[in-house]
Amino acid sequence: MTNLVNLKLRRTTMAKKENIDIASVLSFEKKLIPSDGYMFGTSWDKKSEVTPLKLREKAVRGTISNRFNKNDSKTFLDDPMKLDADVERPNLQRVDACALDQNQDTLKLCFTLKVLGGITNPSACNNALFKQSYKAAAKIYIDTHGFTELATRYAENLANARFLWRNRFGAERIEVRVNASNKTVSQKWAFDATKFNLHTFDSSDTSVKELGALIANALSSEDDYLLLDVNCYVQVGSSQEVYPSEELVLDKSSSDKKGKKTKILYAVNDIAAMHSQKIGNAIRTIDTWYPDFTNQEQTAGPIAIEPYGAVTNLGRSYRTPKDKQDFYTFFDAWARGEQLARVEDEHYVMAVLVRGGVFGKSDKKESDK
Repeated sequence: MTNLVNLKLRRTTMAKKENIDIASVLSFEKKLIPSDGYMFGTSWDKKSEVTPLKLREKAVRGTISNRFNKNDSKTFLDDPMKLDADVERPNLQRVDACALDQNQDTLKLCFTLKVLGGITNPSACNNALFKQSYKAAAKIYIDTHGFTELATRYAENLANARFLWRNRFGAERIEVRVNASNKTVSQKWAFDATKFNLHTFDSSDTSVKELGALIANALSSEDDYLLLDVNCYVQVGSSQEVYPSEELVLDKSSSDKKGKKTKILYAVNDIAAMHSQKIGNAIRTIDTWYPDFTNQEQTAGPIAIEPYGAVTNLGRSYRTPKDKQDFYTFFDAWARGEQLARVEDEHYVMAVLVRGGVFGKSDKKESDK
């Protein structure tokens, strides 16, 4: 009995030593804060004349075009008339749409982006030892790299207008105007977005580097900030459709009924808009350091910074714990003073912290649960 008690005490002592620097409560506030993007219609030769774009509701009659299941396919093979009967039934829909007016050929998208400092201080951390070791690692990174690599990539994603998403494709001309300001800075740039490659971050554009330097200074600071006012002009063609963000329909039971709206677009104060989350995702699409990036068959190009490299439209995670390429594998080692194998892994870790999130780790083992 005494031996059993001593064994339990030793295990408890060992567990306490192992968990001495585990932060079960750990979170970081995001350091890149975009606003919603507001959409206006204008003409390329008269950019000063703008009108807010409003959503338009359409009632349309769709046709059956979905893939049939095995039972339906067999039924239609046995009795082709049943397919004709299904086709005759109208697929009635009400949807939102947005387009330029007849005398407009250019979309104007405007938003602001605030860049904050203070990355060395978690917004919440319940372990003093972990906080101390993390802070030391973060300061070494800032002293060594100064956020130059990350900030230049963020700047390039502003210059190349990645934030336009679907609105970028098929555009004849794209101009991005960026105004940067804080207590001591006031600078302006204009970029031709069509001159940038969306698949690489090797631009030598001096304006991108200047903008990146200001972003890096703000990120490296203790409590400084930088406010970017972004105005983007996209020549898409007269009366052409443009694409605000689409709202997630949570009440499926009502949206599936006939006559209910099946596509709801985002608007703020009756102005068509893009979600701040969608703009932020585009700006942080800088991860070219995941293993499959150089694999021609598997690559997804630059992906958004995420703890597991999740790309939802492809249904895949490009950074898995199994391959030891995920954020937590790197962060747990790096924050405790270990040297990572590649400097790119350090860039990735810091980019996730700039993104922000809750990263606490339970101090309980599976056997304790």
